Amino acid sequence: MRIVGIIQARMGSTRLPGKVLRDLHGRSVLGWVVRAVRQAGAVDDLVVATTTEPADDAIVARCRTLGVRWHRGPVDDVLTRYVQALAACPGDAVMRITADCPLLDPEVIRETALVYRAVPGLDYLSTGLARTLPRGLDVEIVGLPALRRADREATGHHRAHVTSYVYTHPGGARLLGLAHAPAAADLRVTLDTEDDWRLISRVVAEFGDRCVPFATLTGFLRDRPEIRLLNAHVEQKALQEA
Repeated sequence: MRIVGIIQARMGSTRLPGKVLRDLHGRSVLGWVVRAVRQAGAVDDLVVATTTEPADDAIVARCRTLGVRWHRGPVDDVLTRYVQALAACPGDAVMRITADCPLLDPEVIRETALVYRAVPGLDYLSTGLARTLPRGLDVEIVGLPALRRADREATGHHRAHVTSYVYTHPGGARLLGLAHAPAAADLRVTLDTEDDWRLISRVVAEFGDRCVPFATLTGFLRDRPEIRLLNAHVEQKALQEA
């Protein structure tokens, strides 16, 4: 079972342009994500899927610095970008990762891959089907046949969200959700707004340049409401939004 990690990254975020290359304690946000995946030791290869836009030349330059592969594809059709990246770096399944999640927990990444490999015939596995982790720590894996079916059939916003067609139109696909304790779905540690940046910066100021276990992170935010509430008002984009 060969799992390829694909990190989608671009400079053109509508809410917070350039967020994935912001400096976070001396390391780019993208660099934090790449480190977490590598530290997990759970994928057989790793690719950053960016776009052909000139602004994303900066993403490619950072990939060179980080020593990680990259692929350039469509801006809005992220599903095609993934399929192209996988064609260049073949695998049996894809671990989908977004570059705006610098606080990813390598242990969650590792556990997700172990479960996927342990369950024969599984088409899709996610920590987000029954959300218990803070938003920004989720991991999902989709098998190659399910990804190819989505590429053949998906239209509209499903092409921007890559895996959404798989779990909203499962057909005969086998889906599995992973739950974690303590439940913390109300917390938000993804980077999409300036208030998200303020919270993440406070977390990093506390723990330094290292990956923090999700239970430790959750406990810290529960104990520090003045930090937890920095981005509590931020609403996640609806699925139909790109």
